[in-house]
Amino acid sequence: MIAVLLLLCAAALLIAPRALVRIERLRRSPRAALFVWQALSLSAVLCLLSAAPLALVHPHPQSTTLEVAILVVAGIASVGVLVRLLLNGHHVGRRIRTARAQHRQLVDIVGRHEGAHTRVLPSSELSAYCVPGAGSRLVITEAALTALPAEQLAAVVAHEEAHLRERHDLVLEFFTVLHTATPRWLRTDAALAEVALIVEVLADRAARRDVGEISLARAILSLAEATSEQGLTPGASAGAGSAATRIRLLATDDPAPWQTLVLYLVCAAALMTPPTLAVLMGS
Repeated sequence: MIAVLLLLCAAALLIAPRALVRIERLRRSPRAALFVWQALSLSAVLCLLSAAPLALVHPHPQSTTLEVAILVVAGIASVGVLVRLLLNGHHVGRRIRTARAQHRQLVDIVGRHEGAHTRVLPSSELSAYCVPGAGSRLVITEAALTALPAEQLAAVVAHEEAHLRERHDLVLEFFTVLHTATPRWLRTDAALAEVALIVEVLADRAARRDVGEISLARAILSLAEATSEQGLTPGASAGAGSAATRIRLLATDDPAPWQTLVLYLVCAAALMTPPTLAVLMGS
C-alpha cells in the first residue's frame, strides 16, 4: 500500500507542472514560485526513491501476486530514478561546465578586459550576457556600449549581475537535470521554459530595485529589437526571453504578502507529503 500511494503521489506531482505553467499569476512572486517548482520536483523524486525501500521495510506477511507486482514496479522505479539522476546529473553538469570554460577562454581571448570579470566583445550586435560559475564573466558587445544610454546600460549590468550573484545557473541546472531525467511521456518542455522565464523575472526584480522599471524596460526593449525577438508581439507565448512578458511584469504591483505566504505553504506541504505518507501507512 505504501508503494502504491508513493507511486501515485509521484505521478501526480510529475503531472502537476502541466497545470502550473498555466498559472501566470505565479510570475508576480518569482522567488516563491521557484520554491514551489523545486518543492514539487523534489517531492516527486523523493516519492519515487522511497517507494521500494519503504515497502520492503514494512512487508505484508501474506503478499498477493498483485502486491508482489507492485513491489517490483516500485523497485524498478526507485532504482531507475536513482540511476538516471546520477548519470544525468553527471553528464549535464560536465557538459555545462565544459561549455562555460570554453566560452570564458573565448571571450578572454577576443574581448577587451574591463576590470576583473567584464569583457567587451568587438561585435556590431547589441548583446549582453553572463557566463556563470567559477571565474564568472559579464560580457557586453561594443555595439551595446555605444547604442545603449547610460541608464539602460546600468540596467543591463544590474540584471546580469543579479544572475551571477544569486547563482541562477544552479537553479536552471537543477531543473535541467530533473527534466532530462524524467521520461519523455511524463515531462513537458513548457515547464522548463516557465522556470527559465521566472529566473529572468527574478533578475529583473533585482535590477528594478537598482535602476527603476523604466530604464530596465527600455533596456529589455532595445535588446529585444536588436535581436528581432518575436516576444514583443501581444499574446505571444512566454519563453525565457519573452520581452513583452517581462516588461508587463515590471509594471505590475508586487502580490500581497498573504499570497506569497500561500506559495510557501504549498512548498512545505509538497515536501512533507512523502514522509507523512510513509509514517501514516507504516504505523
